[in-house]
Amino acid sequence: MRVALFATCFNDTMWPDTPKATVLLLERLGVEVEFPVEQTCCGQMFTNTGYADEAIPGVRQFVDVFGGYDAVVAPSGSCVGSVRHQHPWLADRAGDRGLRSAVDVLVPKVVELSEFLVDVLGVTDVGAYFPHRVTYHPTCHSLRMLRVGEKPLRLLRSVKGIDLVELPAAEQCCGFGGTFAMKNADVSVAMGSDKTAHVKETGAEVLVAGDNSCLAHIGGLLSRERSGIRMMHLAEILASTEEEPA
Repeated sequence: MRVALFATCFNDTMWPDTPKATVLLLERLGVEVEFPVEQTCCGQMFTNTGYADEAIPGVRQFVDVFGGYDAVVAPSGSCVGSVRHQHPWLADRAGDRGLRSAVDVLVPKVVELSEFLVDVLGVTDVGAYFPHRVTYHPTCHSLRMLRVGEKPLRLLRSVKGIDLVELPAAEQCCGFGGTFAMKNADVSVAMGSDKTAHVKETGAEVLVAGDNSCLAHIGGLLSRERSGIRMMHLAEILASTEEEPA
């Protein structure tokens, strides 16, 4: 099976430790991972802000770069959600039947990390060790668009040494929503403040999620509250071992 890492542009730019942890984890599980250097943005930022036509070249690039792989793994529910739900529509908008056909073939192969581990590899215990009190935030795209359900929690429950505590009102949005946070800052901060209050209720040392964009929003608020709570991507916890702790 040829597996490619779709690092996503925001991880590559701001949180490179997450795609690195993804590769470390998958290689530990015996998966050979390729990183096509021609990859770029999925186009979600353009599409969500009304620049659909400007997003179409990104769809063509995505198909060209990843079309030959059996699986494309991304540590981002948001970007995988964009590929699955927006790329077919953008291909139709382009009026290009060949592009739509290529998108239809590729889209089922594009999976979020927890989906790949649980559904494709069939594992929940990845040999991780993380002796800390942790709570999990299910991001909106992974929860509502991808419907990953309990997969991230099944993976976390199998981590040795972890003290995993339930997050109150977990399914409530954190308020980030990409450009929503900029266009509706007051509402975004209010929603984020509700989320941080629930995180602090758990007494967790670490908040984990499958999207760094949400963690950046929540973490920004928690840092201003001097909470001392760390933000960590799911990949980083699953890549942590006794020999190489995160």
